[in-house]
Amino acid sequence: MIRYTLAMLAPLAALAQLAVRGDLVHTMAGPPIRNGVVLIRDGKIERVGPAAQVALPTGYSTLNAAVVTPGLIDAHTVAGFTGYLNQPHDQEQLDRTTAIQPELRAVDGYNPREHLVEFLRDLGMTTLHTGHGPGALISGQTMIVKTAARGTGQGVLVPEAMIAVTLGDGAKAEPGKSPGTRAKAVALLRAELVKAQEYVRDTRKDKERNLRLEALGRVIAREKPLLVTAHRAHDIITAIRIAREFNIRIVLDGAAEVHQVLDAVKASGFPVIVHPTMQRTSGEAENLSRETAAMLAKVGIPFAMQSGFESYVPKTRVVLFEAGVAAANGLGSEPALRALTIGAARMLGIDARVGTLEPGKDADLALFDGDPLEYTSHVTGVVIDGEVVSRRSM
Repeated sequence: MIRYTLAMLAPLAALAQLAVRGDLVHTMAGPPIRNGVVLIRDGKIERVGPAAQVALPTGYSTLNAAVVTPGLIDAHTVAGFTGYLNQPHDQEQLDRTTAIQPELRAVDGYNPREHLVEFLRDLGMTTLHTGHGPGALISGQTMIVKTAARGTGQGVLVPEAMIAVTLGDGAKAEPGKSPGTRAKAVALLRAELVKAQEYVRDTRKDKERNLRLEALGRVIAREKPLLVTAHRAHDIITAIRIAREFNIRIVLDGAAEVHQVLDAVKASGFPVIVHPTMQRTSGEAENLSRETAAMLAKVGIPFAMQSGFESYVPKTRVVLFEAGVAAANGLGSEPALRALTIGAARMLGIDARVGTLEPGKDADLALFDGDPLEYTSHVTGVVIDGEVVSRRSM
């Protein structure tokens, strides 16, 4: 196998005009196209269709693949904050000095040059929803970013996407510190949301600025949702109760026991970023199932796939592999691909730019030598904003 570095690809990456041909092209905006072509110009998709109907213009360079999909989206990760060395100096995903820190901005801590970001990019991930991880009551903010970014601020789609909240055991502090119980954690969360309500109502021009309440104020104003990591059924119900009480938006994360409360979750209308399919069945996740995604799909609850947080080297999972296992455990291939592309894009509010292969959208593509969800298939190329950022010859 030959692996091309970004430096080696520079002349090709700089091309403004590119044609990607696939034996099978999954546009995710309609039926797959056999012998399809995606024309790319100036970083955007120009045209998509069967090769018999899409003439290759003069001057376009060509990439070929067995299967082409939109660039894959990891709906929740901590890549760019947690590093592959698994050492204190490259672990930025969680600050445990205090339980409530919604003012921590993901965009201020993200490292676009972290090797795990490159690792995910080479496996077809073009967009990440990443940031402060679970493990504190309110750990900070998340962001949405393209994996081709080489410098802080580059490739950022949404600098402030959600505010990460944890309910259950993960919200508890060490013995003797607050919060020590579920009830105390929820009481603290409720108190902060009440303060944020008052802060939003205070329209005085000379009021003292409060970064914590500014951040939560955007939640109260329904501008940003809370990303609530909750695994136990009763913690999921608590999250829904808080959302209704304050009329705020939430996205349920993890939700290992969601199969026990499917009716309540569906009635709430809130989407789920389902736990990694191959997550270990221990602790609060002891009742998870590899069929969770399939169960959500069956009852019509919107969901997306995540790599989440892996607590040991290499510190991240691969959402493509998680989706493949989910597909084999009742979900099926087409729903799994949707969860990696347009499903995730819609949940994250970025579907106007990514998630499907349609004219006018960002030219983010993943190229494969076989079925993307088969274990033996390989990613042979990745295109982000019209640039070839990864290419392999098998």
